[in-house]
Amino acid sequence: MSKRKSGCNIHGILLLDKRLGISSNKALQEVRRLFNANKAGHTGSLDPLATGLLPLCFGEATKVSGMMLDDHKRYQTVVQLGVMTDTGDLEGTVIETNPVPELSIDAILACLQKFIGEIDQVPPMYSALKHNGKKLYELAREGITIERKARRITILELKLLTDSQSLAKELDQLMLEVYCSKGTYIRSLAEDIGHALGCGGTVKELRRLEAGQFNIENARTIEQLTAMDQHDLFQCLINVDKPLETLPAVQLTDEQTICIKYGQSLSLLPFDELGQNECQGTVRMYNDTVFLGLGELLSDGKLVPKKLFNMNNDLP
Repeated sequence: MSKRKSGCNIHGILLLDKRLGISSNKALQEVRRLFNANKAGHTGSLDPLATGLLPLCFGEATKVSGMMLDDHKRYQTVVQLGVMTDTGDLEGTVIETNPVPELSIDAILACLQKFIGEIDQVPPMYSALKHNGKKLYELAREGITIERKARRITILELKLLTDSQSLAKELDQLMLEVYCSKGTYIRSLAEDIGHALGCGGTVKELRRLEAGQFNIENARTIEQLTAMDQHDLFQCLINVDKPLETLPAVQLTDEQTICIKYGQSLSLLPFDELGQNECQGTVRMYNDTVFLGLGELLSDGKLVPKKLFNMNNDLP
């Protein structure tokens, strides 16, 4: 029996424009096969109904994926007014319909203003949050509904993209742009806005435009990636340390690098002369241009390794 060929050790972040109708995990596996990557993960899933920006992490980049979950996100969504579903989007079963009142642009804007800033939001039953070790959507599929505690989120921007002419043509639909904190459920927001307008609502379309510093303009579709040769495909990878660039950087000598790789702490003295006395806390560690990982720089100049990265690539 022939031995199965192993995958490649590649490290980097790829920005995928996820298409409609597939799960984030399926989208990840499609791209993973293109790279023949050993290790991969995504940073916050998009529902099958949703399209748009899905950052994928390969190799050592999976170590920063958790940090990327905390990033603010920007979405464009179409809210179907007068309809409530069990999932909060049009993929679900309609559980309630209501007539949509005649709405003016001014009335809608006044309603949206109430949702800007810090608000309390109840997560939907169809979510990956857990109750007694079981995901809520698993309970929901069994017909079980439990009480969920409201969570504090922040809506930084909430823009109405529907103009008066479009509103006159489609009285029951609103197009919105939402810039929000982590943990925000656009489906819950759509429902709450619908209730505030007196008719309920559900998500008809959803597209993620931004995640932290990454933008949909730099993302590729699976069709674009599939059409690339290996060289161009690997050129799409973003450096592992890109999401960490707001953290201070510390340069280490070859000798110091060896110590850090063995998990040993260093004394960066004379500390003040290094000009790094304002960089206390988490720092990026480098040996020339090679990213070594994250460390903790203490007030006495001691550098403690926290998360080390092995950046050996199997690039073509």
